[in-house]
Amino acid sequence: MCGRYTLKTASEIVAKHFQLPAPLPTQACYNIAPSQLVSCVRTIPECTMREGTLMHWGLRPSWSKASSTGAMLINVRAETVSQKPAFRSAFRQRRCFIIADGFYEWQRRGSSKQPYYIRLHTEQPFAFAGLWEHWTEPDGAIRETCAILTTEPNTLIAPLHHRMPVIIPPHHYNLWLDPHVQELNQVQTLCCALTLPKRWWPSPSADKSMIHATMIPPALSQWSYLRIHSQI
Repeated sequence: MCGRYTLKTASEIVAKHFQLPAPLPTQACYNIAPSQLVSCVRTIPECTMREGTLMHWGLRPSWSKASSTGAMLINVRAETVSQKPAFRSAFRQRRCFIIADGFYEWQRRGSSKQPYYIRLHTEQPFAFAGLWEHWTEPDGAIRETCAILTTEPNTLIAPLHHRMPVIIPPHHYNLWLDPHVQELNQVQTLCCALTLPKRWWPSPSADKSMIHATMIPPALSQWSYLRIHSQI
């Protein structure tokens, strides 16, 4: 699954990477959590241009009546997304990117959990495969919400967790974002774990004095920490 991630890359770099007309008005964040406004990219159907926008992380189907945080869906299983009524329409017409430059996973070790941080070895931003929906608040206001697709883990993530977020490679950006591509089998082929070569190194010590700020996001510096570098 994916329940926490980072986006600390400058908004100008994000806009250039995703070919956006203007940077998003965001600040660096080392601990993005459900219900927060998150940076997303989607295509405007009328002109096929990409746009950057902010959405609430936690998808609510448009027909949902619930307004509590318990009704939010932050992750959606890629294997069944095209079969579920709650997601079928969004998967066909409202696909998006949820922008990140790293994410966290926790490995259970007995009664405790060890946090890991996963990122590209280039430290560049990347695209979580996302879905978005309109949802009407009780007061009539329109809220746009989103969720991250997850899939079976690759060999790097499997020792940590039984799920991982779907990451769309740059050469498939146009296909994923194109709302006119509605052949579900074609889109479904993108919903798999990255299988490119990877490597990882643990930090040399769990002693906090040996963990540098460049290695650990400040919001998480109180944890003993292991870094994973993903070569993709």
